[in-house]
Amino acid sequence: MQPVDFTTFTATCAELQADWLPARLEQVYRCDRYTVALALRTLKQRGWLTLSWHPNAARLCIGEAPPRTPDTFTFSQQLRHQMSGLALVAIETIAPWERVADLQFAQRPGDPILWHLYVEIMGKYSNVILTNSSNLIVTAAHQVNSQQSSVRTIQTSQLYEVPPALTDPIPSLEEPKQRWQERVSLVPGPLLRNLLKNYRGLSSALLRSMLQAAELTPEQSTETLQESDWQRLFDRWQQWLQALEQKQFQPGWLAEGGYTVMGWGATNPEKSVQVLLHRYYTDQLNQQEFGQLRHQLSQKLSSLLKKLHSKAQDFRTRLTQSEDADRYREQADLLMAYLRAWQPGMTQMVLPDFTTNEPVIIALNPEKNAVQNAQALYKRHQKLKRSRAALEPLLAEVQTEIDYLEQVEVAIEQLNEYKQPDDLTSLMEIRDELIHQGYINDPDQRYRHAASSQTTNFLRYQTPSGFDVLIGRNNRQNDQLTFRVAGDYDLWFHTQEIPGSHVLLRLDAGAIPDETDLQFTADLAAYYSRARQSEQVPVIYTEPKQVFKPKGAKPGIAIYKHERVIWGQPQRITGGE
Repeated sequence: MQPVDFTTFTATCAELQADWLPARLEQVYRCDRYTVALALRTLKQRGWLTLSWHPNAARLCIGEAPPRTPDTFTFSQQLRHQMSGLALVAIETIAPWERVADLQFAQRPGDPILWHLYVEIMGKYSNVILTNSSNLIVTAAHQVNSQQSSVRTIQTSQLYEVPPALTDPIPSLEEPKQRWQERVSLVPGPLLRNLLKNYRGLSSALLRSMLQAAELTPEQSTETLQESDWQRLFDRWQQWLQALEQKQFQPGWLAEGGYTVMGWGATNPEKSVQVLLHRYYTDQLNQQEFGQLRHQLSQKLSSLLKKLHSKAQDFRTRLTQSEDADRYREQADLLMAYLRAWQPGMTQMVLPDFTTNEPVIIALNPEKNAVQNAQALYKRHQKLKRSRAALEPLLAEVQTEIDYLEQVEVAIEQLNEYKQPDDLTSLMEIRDELIHQGYINDPDQRYRHAASSQTTNFLRYQTPSGFDVLIGRNNRQNDQLTFRVAGDYDLWFHTQEIPGSHVLLRLDAGAIPDETDLQFTADLAAYYSRARQSEQVPVIYTEPKQVFKPKGAKPGIAIYKHERVIWGQPQRITGGE
């Protein structure tokens, strides 16, 4: 993940100073353990300033409104208590070439500064610290004691100290080319490494784009450079320093991934540094969370299904044994019919079957008489009969649970990689569903019933005739699609007895889909099912009014009638929208 370097830090602060000062602080909300958002209002606009001390994604930029969930963090409550209603009147850096912004708050512009909110962008040492006008620390996102650091402690009621100063030389526009070249090439080595070692304020991402713009490579040795190479690189160096001095930047996206605020190598410009940073770090953190959450859910489901399959197999084995119940009753009947043929001490009797007249071997207990042996066989018959009556509903219950979890497993399998925020949202809905169903614990109380009111973004396609096709990404969306969104004229599709998504072909009144439309929708239903890798998959379709949810059924479970079957071919679908 690309860190916010000094150049990016300067660019975002410059935009904030130009567009968001002065601003009234209306609200403080902590989004997660590393992020707090400040609602700012100016005369022209309102927005949320994101302050993050994430070890890999520390930043400050204008972002989107945080989710509407309760904020129970102490840090944000303290910020809200001290600064709510005040004006953000200045954003300054505490020292040259330091990535620490001092957000200053007063009653109104021109009044004495009441509070300083220091935002320190320093990788794993990043922090957000609130001090009063005397620079005494009131609260901090992350407090540091003497056991954690012998260099700099951060504790409440302690005087705020700036981070330890860097000792590397400071880049300067006044430095002549000859002196600059001598410093970089004093010890021969790769250009990227030598530049990083000899000057502060640089980052690998910045230097790679600078070297690319100068038509050089990061690994190229200083010994191999010609005078023309040095001149091109020095021109870019000067261009960078001028941009910092004049605060003129060109934010954009790089083809190989990542971003730049210098415009070097950008294939797609962005309108502002704020949009650039918010989009980049939101996507990066979402992708990271998506991978972790998907792995956790997959592992949990695999474990649950393994236990349930084992339990179901045990029930089936015991049911197979209970199938002998009628045989024991028949043997008892035979024994009672031929009581006179019994002799003391017999261990077995061979008697003709009532219907087939075939010989039946009956094992006997020699210590019991014929009647007692028959009674034992009757008791065994009754026991196995009761066992079957008890096991059949238990097996049905376990099988229902297996069907449900396999449906969830298919939904997770379809979300195989992160492409857009909707992917993470769908995965979080699956997690919340499993929490609500009691399959996984919720120590942080993440599940909220309000989630069902959120906007649902189904997968969307269009048939050859232009009809819309909606596909549920998980069980929550499947239920919404089938029982809330579906209209009287639509058609509902699902793979036959195979876990998969609910698919809806949207039709207006009087519209009649062609065979190609039905086939296309059936192909989609097959593609978004467990049978994705098959050549042909049976798919049923019917009217939504013929689809029902059994009483007490788990999410995503539905039964149907008056269905028709069409064979879907999932290999004709190349991917989702």
